[in-house]
Amino acid sequence: MSENCNHDCASCKDKCEEKKLLVSPKPSTKIKKMIAVVSGKGGVGKTLVTSLLAVNSNRAGFKTAVLDADVTGPSVPKAFGLTEKAGGSADGSILPITTAQGIKVMSINLLLEDSGEPVIWRGPIISGVVKQFYTDVLWQDVDYMYVDMPPGTGDVPLTVFQSLPVNGIVIVTTPQDLVGMIVEKAVRMAAMMKIPIFGIVENMSYLTCPHCGEKIYLYGKSGINAVAEKYSLPVLGELPVDSKLTELMDKGEIENYEGNYLSEALDVFKK
Repeated sequence: MSENCNHDCASCKDKCEEKKLLVSPKPSTKIKKMIAVVSGKGGVGKTLVTSLLAVNSNRAGFKTAVLDADVTGPSVPKAFGLTEKAGGSADGSILPITTAQGIKVMSINLLLEDSGEPVIWRGPIISGVVKQFYTDVLWQDVDYMYVDMPPGTGDVPLTVFQSLPVNGIVIVTTPQDLVGMIVEKAVRMAAMMKIPIFGIVENMSYLTCPHCGEKIYLYGKSGINAVAEKYSLPVLGELPVDSKLTELMDKGEIENYEGNYLSEALDVFKK
């Protein structure tokens, strides 16, 4: 019998050996669904996608949270305009910061005295911090928690997939020749870790002409549908190059974006 089970593990088929690695949150924390946003490389817009997914969930009336697992490159607080530092409770719990519209956030930048200070830590320490963001933070009731992952398939993704109860991942990519390889790496890691994939989001997919509204494909016609078909994955959305979104991210006002980007993703998560 493992610490996460209440039955005889030797006679069951519930993957108890894998469950032994799972860490537990605070007793008062109840997270219904955890979704990790990943990519095979950096600079594809994972934080933008994470932020939009969180805003959409919150607008739909769900209790929403964001766990910023990109410890060496945290940008979630910037996207939501968070400058307040996270505090603690009497029992030693870490209290997340709540955005203007009610999304709970935890990031290393909410704990550092100077948010511009670089985090120069080795992998095991970073992985331990990510686990603490789940175990030591007083999240309370959450319908959807989005985990903004660092790029690649290193220590932190491995820690998150093994230690946190991730329900599935969203893969973020861009319309370039490397897209197939990038998606393949993420798909293979998810398969090895037995994590379901909700679908793919293509960022910087096109530019809308301000005069005629025609879509301009800056990197050539996208091959995202062919890649998605190859791995039997749905395309959750194609985000354009949008200067308004960039401006809102830079100003910390992503909650004020107008539109319905990635609105179909929430329907997929519900199913």
